[in-house]
Amino acid sequence: MEKPSPLAISMASMLPFVIVLLLSHASCASLTDSVYGAFVDCLRNNIHSTNISGIVFAQTNASYTSLLRAYIRNARLNTSSTPKPLIIVTPLQEYHVQTAVICAKSIDIQLKTRSGGHDFEGLSYISDEPFIMLDMFNFRNITVDVEKGVAVVQAGATLGEVYYRIWEESDVHGFPAGVCPTVGVGGHFSGGGYGNMMRKYGLSIDHIIDAQIVDVKGRILNKESMGEELFWAIRGGGGASFGVILSYTIKLVPVPEVVTVFRVEKTLDQNATDLVVQWQQVAPHTDERLFMRLELQPVNSNVGGRHRTIRAQVVTLFLGGADELVSLLDKEFSSLGLNRENCIEMSWIESALWWASFRNGTHPNALLNRKLNSAKFLRRKSDYVTTPISKDELEWVWKRMIELGETSIVFNPYGGRMNEISADATAFPHRAGNLFKIEYSVNWNEPGYASDKNFTTQIRRLHSYMTPFVSKNPRRAFLNYRDLDIGINHHDNNSYREGEVYGIKYFHNNFYRLVKIKTEIDPENYFRNEQSIPKL
Repeated sequence: MEKPSPLAISMASMLPFVIVLLLSHASCASLTDSVYGAFVDCLRNNIHSTNISGIVFAQTNASYTSLLRAYIRNARLNTSSTPKPLIIVTPLQEYHVQTAVICAKSIDIQLKTRSGGHDFEGLSYISDEPFIMLDMFNFRNITVDVEKGVAVVQAGATLGEVYYRIWEESDVHGFPAGVCPTVGVGGHFSGGGYGNMMRKYGLSIDHIIDAQIVDVKGRILNKESMGEELFWAIRGGGGASFGVILSYTIKLVPVPEVVTVFRVEKTLDQNATDLVVQWQQVAPHTDERLFMRLELQPVNSNVGGRHRTIRAQVVTLFLGGADELVSLLDKEFSSLGLNRENCIEMSWIESALWWASFRNGTHPNALLNRKLNSAKFLRRKSDYVTTPISKDELEWVWKRMIELGETSIVFNPYGGRMNEISADATAFPHRAGNLFKIEYSVNWNEPGYASDKNFTTQIRRLHSYMTPFVSKNPRRAFLNYRDLDIGINHHDNNSYREGEVYGIKYFHNNFYRLVKIKTEIDPENYFRNEQSIPKL
């Protein structure tokens, strides 16, 4: 009798796995078909004037993949094994959102909302349970009223579009928000919204005067009808735990005709450590018109042979002229060594382009471009610092950063207006007492498990090394630098305790008020994700 070949034996041994895989695929396809059929039937019964094929996309639709990938800003979350929505809905009208909420809930399928796709953990478009994604990119209308000093901004607009539409109407108005123009308004504003005018004007949420949200019952609520508690919650507590944000009404802020920017860098052999020590004494306490971000990165040295060093870059926006800025920092920040030649005077809208790394002279309409050249693989973490880090401690940190390889850290100064707003004025709690916020950052280009493990290990170790130097009890974190390492909610009987682990880090004592609001507005916990606000 002829013996079976090794290949035949190998194939036979794989047969059970193949059968399971095929059955799993068939089961998934069956689920998708049944959910799609039930969801579409519900939509058709409630939307009579629109051809819904233009706003509802199943996984078999030819446009599905391009729609899904269009706003995935982290390549780490764009793989064949990444969980994907059963259906993508791209609403064009407010009632499309209302109906999608009602219909998804009626068939007991989770609904996730994506505005710009910059969630670092992809919680707006990834879930381990079956879900439908509501993609808000069509909700990008911005109406600016300069006479009243307000703008109504839909949740799917980007920050670049907000800045551009303001500039179209006025050279002396702006808005305090982030420096990345492709970030979506819905997530940015609802999580706090910080940028390079925060020391002068605070956060985005400190200038939100109204909002529209679709609640779990499909109702459109504004500030008056939602009540003060929910309005408080969606300013810093994230919108995804409470409903679907449709729009925010914002109060514009005055900006001077001339602002000043500069970028100055030093390495360790150029006394960068002394610069960082003095930066901590100056940046959180100086003139509130001045924002000096400090970027710290391991790089190759050009001095004394090939070795690794730390580069410190001070990146600045000053709401005033260059001569005043040079005079100010000559007195306060001598180790920087700022010269008039380092400074560039420009308009506020030009500074938005400069901070976004566009070339000088670029037309502001570049801010309307939503496309990234390419999404990188990335990880982010955050911390808050309440006491200065000493020179000896910094030198120890430099050694750890150089050993690890690629992970960088960014210090964003607080102080100014941030010290004047109470921790419970909005759901965002990180106000007075913080010198600066740390962003840990690592990017890479190589796909695959090995690269992911390497760079993830790097950033986790640096975050661990920094433990003695950052806030404690709790060790605080920034919601919009989403980090699943600090806790995940499985939404079972232990949901509240799991939520408390990350909740007090993101929201401190405001977490408990958020839980009460969540329990009242969404008692069945329909709007949820791996780090949403739990109910009681």
